[in-house]
Amino acid sequence: MRALQLLANREVAVREREPPPPPRAGEVQIRIRAVGLNHIDLWGYRGMAFAKRQLPLTVGAEAAGEIVAAGPDVTGFAAGQRVIPYAALTCGHCRNCRAGRENLCENVSGIRGFHVDGFTQDLINHPARLTVPVPDSVTTIDAACVPIAFATVEHMLFDNARLEPGEWVLVHAGGSGIGTIAIKIAKAIGCTVITTVGTNAKAEGARALGADHVINYRDERFEGVVRKLTGKRGVDVVFEHVGADTWNGSLLSLKRGGRLVTCGATSGPSASMNLMQLFQQQYRIIGSFGSPLSGLRRGLDRIADGVRPVIDTVYGLDDFRAGLDRLEARDVFGKIVVTL
Repeated sequence: MRALQLLANREVAVREREPPPPPRAGEVQIRIRAVGLNHIDLWGYRGMAFAKRQLPLTVGAEAAGEIVAAGPDVTGFAAGQRVIPYAALTCGHCRNCRAGRENLCENVSGIRGFHVDGFTQDLINHPARLTVPVPDSVTTIDAACVPIAFATVEHMLFDNARLEPGEWVLVHAGGSGIGTIAIKIAKAIGCTVITTVGTNAKAEGARALGADHVINYRDERFEGVVRKLTGKRGVDVVFEHVGADTWNGSLLSLKRGGRLVTCGATSGPSASMNLMQLFQQQYRIIGSFGSPLSGLRRGLDRIADGVRPVIDTVYGLDDFRAGLDRLEARDVFGKIVVTL
């Protein structure tokens, strides 16, 4: 079978591998049909694994496919059924796993495509408990955007920031995969959305998604525009994933008692902040990484209800590198998906 492997930092190639054996107890075998690209793929591509890993490593942390076979004790899955796998190999028995907080697993053995072999291969055996059925109304391409992108947004906006209908939210990088999803979900529940983008073309795209106010951060200081739009009040929630470049402006954009939720640092991981501002304004700053397994189910339900991901480009397996290059250059509006 084919597998797309990281051979060295910034070097990927399609290689032939032996297919996996029949699934064991507790496993399903999945034929992968589509893989979504995310910044976690860039981290691994650049060598930022933050843990020991062995190369070559099969890449891909977000995927959709269909069941080929189920292990001898597995029920609830049938051959041909479409599914999405959860990339974090959690233990299933620690306190957090038992509480449905799998992204805080105390004994996680790695993330597929990052620490251990990922999903960009024709066939893979995966724990059945970490596999979620796809509703008939959700396409395979859309489903491939759920395990990381949609689920991350669900976890950020609702599990962590507790976004409510009618609130104001600032979504950074409104042309990114998670930015476009955040705009659509926030608008779907009746929020007022302000978003930042870096080009006029992305500004037009964000408005087409329903963003109420779009700020080109290359032309204006976004925090000043946000304060003006809100009558100096500030927004209820900031959806932050840019990092150092936007951090202090994001804090200045919050209302008193506002919530900032962050899942990324693409512009750099280090920033300084005014602690007096933090406690006097009673900000709530929440770190968010990944999603519990429930986030995948909620993401699929959201798409089934009509909030579909924005697909920038669909590449074939041989063009995977082109997708990574575009993601790294931020030359993208929405999600990039690779089909197998």
